[in-house]
Amino acid sequence: MNIHGGFCFPCWALISLAASLVSLHPSSLAATSLSLGQSLRDGDTLASPAGIFYLGFFTAGDHNQSSFIGIWHRNFSIGNVVWVANRDSPIPDRDGSLAIAGDGNLVVLSGRRRIFWSSNATLPSSNSTLELSDFGNLMLNNSGATVWQSFDHPSDNLLPGMKIGFDLRTNANQMLTSWRTPGDPSPGNFTLGVSQSTQIFLWEGNRPRWRTGQWNGQVFIGIPDMVFAAAYGFKLSIIIDGNKMYYYTSLNSSHRWALSSAGTVQHLVFFESTRSWLNLWEAPSNECEKYNRCGNYASCTEGAAAPTMCSCLKGFVPRSDEEWRVGNWTGGCVRRTNLQCERKDGSAAAAAAAAGGGGREPDRFHLMTGVKLPDLAETVTQVVNLGDCGDLCSRNCSCGAYSFVDAIGCMIWGSDLADINVFSSGGNDFYLRLAASEFSQEDAKDGKKKKKKTVPAYVIVIIVAFVVISVCLISILFYKCKRRMKELLKGAKKKRVEEGPDVMETQGEVKDGKSHEIPLIGFSTIVAATEDFCEANLLGKGGFGPVYKGKLPGGQEIAVKRLSRSSGQGMEEFKNEVILIAKLQHRNLVRLLGFCTENEDQILIYEYMPNKSLDCFIFDPSKKGLLDWNTRYNIIEGIARGLLYLHRDSRLRIIHRDLKASNILLDEEMNPKISDFGLARIFGNDNNETSTKTVVGT
Repeated sequence: MNIHGGFCFPCWALISLAASLVSLHPSSLAATSLSLGQSLRDGDTLASPAGIFYLGFFTAGDHNQSSFIGIWHRNFSIGNVVWVANRDSPIPDRDGSLAIAGDGNLVVLSGRRRIFWSSNATLPSSNSTLELSDFGNLMLNNSGATVWQSFDHPSDNLLPGMKIGFDLRTNANQMLTSWRTPGDPSPGNFTLGVSQSTQIFLWEGNRPRWRTGQWNGQVFIGIPDMVFAAAYGFKLSIIIDGNKMYYYTSLNSSHRWALSSAGTVQHLVFFESTRSWLNLWEAPSNECEKYNRCGNYASCTEGAAAPTMCSCLKGFVPRSDEEWRVGNWTGGCVRRTNLQCERKDGSAAAAAAAAGGGGREPDRFHLMTGVKLPDLAETVTQVVNLGDCGDLCSRNCSCGAYSFVDAIGCMIWGSDLADINVFSSGGNDFYLRLAASEFSQEDAKDGKKKKKKTVPAYVIVIIVAFVVISVCLISILFYKCKRRMKELLKGAKKKRVEEGPDVMETQGEVKDGKSHEIPLIGFSTIVAATEDFCEANLLGKGGFGPVYKGKLPGGQEIAVKRLSRSSGQGMEEFKNEVILIAKLQHRNLVRLLGFCTENEDQILIYEYMPNKSLDCFIFDPSKKGLLDWNTRYNIIEGIARGLLYLHRDSRLRIIHRDLKASNILLDEEMNPKISDFGLARIFGNDNNETSTKTVVGT
């Protein structure tokens, strides 16, 4: 979603209005309820319990001799008015009043006791009371139940808890209606509501002006870069209650949506520090956001200049070249070449042609990316993936395009393609059906371009020879390094260990009179410990390869990490980890128990961590609640202690280069241990930086 700066009424409008506005707060405290026999006169106010909203009379710049009764947020100003009762019937004087009539209904009266507005509710009795909630809802209660409320009769603002929706039984739409002008609360020419396609539409009279696109459960797909809607204080829910479908905001009193008299929908957020409303987002904010700006079968490119912002879709041409040249795009575009399936008579022949029969090349689909999907889509809920969606459309000659959107499903279009925008970021993939000749023409153009740029044959020969020689040299070097590594490891074998007949120990590098023994464990012992690498013992897979749980003959549980042949890591990382971890001893570093290099296998044996890795907790909704704050703090502290040891306190200064949640292992007491040193790098004692030629890490 594009985030625009705050929007305000033009300064000249504010200045002209200021002279005619009057303060509605009397010096005494405002009333909090109204009962039968009581009235609210011009100059008095009814306040919500916390004083967030007020109900009272006000005048507007275009009606400075008349008065309206409405609800406003906190201190009165025209911009703070969120609901007006008598929009069509302003009181011609300043002597109006609001009262509960003898039948229990709410009425607005002039000084001559003429009724200018009424709630017109069917009531069980005349025992009514009036209250204003802290969400701005004016409620008429009768016999213990709310029989009428302003939220069911919105003006130009959508407040938290207020519903706008489409009644499937009557096709009636509960909508917002703009003011006629910034100074005239009477109904204007713009409305905001829900269409039968469950999209939110902004209409100008009877013509669509802007639409949101479909709702995918998180955001509107027709609003580019719209993040998770709750971040903007807006939540869209679909409630089927008595065959009614409603859209509504979340209960956040600092947010509201307003329909301006200029025909834009605005998302306003209240900041307590400045006690003012900021316009966080507004639409339509550019020409391309206006509904079907370029006509059918055409797209509008966001950010493009006016002469070039409209273009026909691939395979289509302007309906009128003359109108198109002068910037009149309302006629849209028409197909240049008829579809193959349309050239056959009968549905069976059409299906055969679409599938490749009929002796001609079948229709194909052109992919458009990053677009606002067209209006008037049909959703096929039974189709669950993109491939099946494409097959469904290709078999149906009346299907002109399709798209598959997560959380919505397969969307197909059979009618005119209207209101397509090309976004600079965001959007969806869209597959447009075209005759095969459209692709042949494009391929022919590409072929001509390629012929003009033919590469000489001798250049190709040189490049191929260079690549072959380079691959051979690299293979030879790799083979020599691998053989040298095996010789070094075999020469390091010292003695058998007690756990088994094929377990031996090797000495690490000796420095400062100290040595670190890392056992060289035989392959047969590892096979027995893991039950021949049984799938039931598989703990997980990483970049190095699979990790298995095992048990040595002495009963010690181990984690066995086996280098995968498809892994991007190899002998260099294996050697690096064995050498480094032999020199590192710390309670927050995982302990290497041994390694194996038999049968062209590279295997590392670690102490077993029963609670696996940190990512198993923090990214699993069912487990992350098990980490209370003390546990999280201890894990954070332990990781920091391990890094401090690596960076400063160990004999070698080491940077890990692959630190992530999956490389933090947790023991039975949830103590963290840093693992996977295959990509680690040693610093010199006097260095504070180093460089690498290899892209590594997460």
